[in-house]
Parts: sequence; C-alpha cells; structure tokens
Amino acid sequence: MDAYLAVSDVIDWKHPALLKLAQELAGETPLETARRCFEWVRDEIKHSYDYQLNPVTCSASDVLEAGTGYCYAKSHLLAALLRANGIPAWLCYQRLRVNEEEDRYSLHGLNAVYLPDYGWYRMDARGNKSTVNAQFTPPVEQLAFKLEYDGDADLPGICAEPLVEVVQALHSYKTWDHLLLNLPDVTL
Repeated sequence: MDAYLAVSDVIDWKHPALLKLAQELAGETPLETARRCFEWVRDEIKHSYDYQLNPVTCSASDVLEAGTGYCYAKSHLLAALLRANGIPAWLCYQRLRVNEEEDRYSLHGLNAVYLPDYGWYRMDARGNKSTVNAQFTPPVEQLAFKLEYDGDADLPGICAEPLVEVVQALHSYKTWDHLLLNLPDVTL
C-alpha cells in the first residue's frame, strides 16, 4: 500500500496548501473523509473544458492554486487529498470515444480509493453537468461515463502515478483548447 500513499512531483500532497485543505476535509472515518474529498474536488474545482479555463494544470498543488483542471488533473488533486489523510488512492483510466461523429479516442482520468469496508472503490471527480452525474455511493460505482462504443475500455492496471502520456500532454499544451485537440490516448 505504500505506493498508493506516496508523494511525488504530480501527487505532491505534502504541499502546505494541500495539507491544510486535507485537514479541513478530514472526517471521523475513512469513508466520510473520502466522500468529503471527492465532493470537494468534483464540485469546487472547475473542469477546464466545461468552463473553458486556463491554465492547463497537472500537479495537485497547481490544480488547487488555479481552481481548474481536466479530469486527469482533478484526479491528481483527489489522490493527493486522500493520501494526505492516510487513505490509499490510485489513478485509473478509461479509454473513451471523443464523440459519435469521430473515430477518435482519448483517456479519461479517475481514481480508486481503498475503503476498509468495501476494498478498492472507483470514483470520478470530473465534475457534474447536465450529461454527467458522478456520485460517491459505495459499494456501487457511479462514474461520469459509461463504456458505450466499440473501442471504449477500462484500462487494466493500477497506477500509483499518472501515465506518462497524460503528464506529457498536460505539460505540452498551455491552453484548454489546445489540449482538447490533443487529448492523450493509448493503444489497447
């Protein structure tokens, strides 16, 4: 479990602002803390595409400071807040078709958290809107997106750190619209 509690350049949970927020969100139980962290990131950090906001963020502390991030960046912040509270968290990915008209896919970032009563539980703090209703309802997953098209998939594997393709994309494009045209993807 040590890898899912680790600090890094991207999941930089020892940053003073992150530690302060993590303490504010701490509940009486791991379940309550996980719910509070999830709902705070989902509701308080604006999704860069939905709000057409810059800058493109990557590290958890940058997401917190800017108040915005793509799904990947929001998952980095959620992992950092959970780890700062001693709750193991990993990064998960889905590969989703961008839209019905194009034969183009991109990764979607989300998290899994270890809850003592349930084991590993996936949750998606992407941010809700009219077409997205992600909730924290253990043991039932209520993620932002369902696998609907041929080629959509849950990526196998457990990631303590973000995929290289994700970090490269977040560092390569400085505006939300440039990243939108170059969303990271992997071959299955």
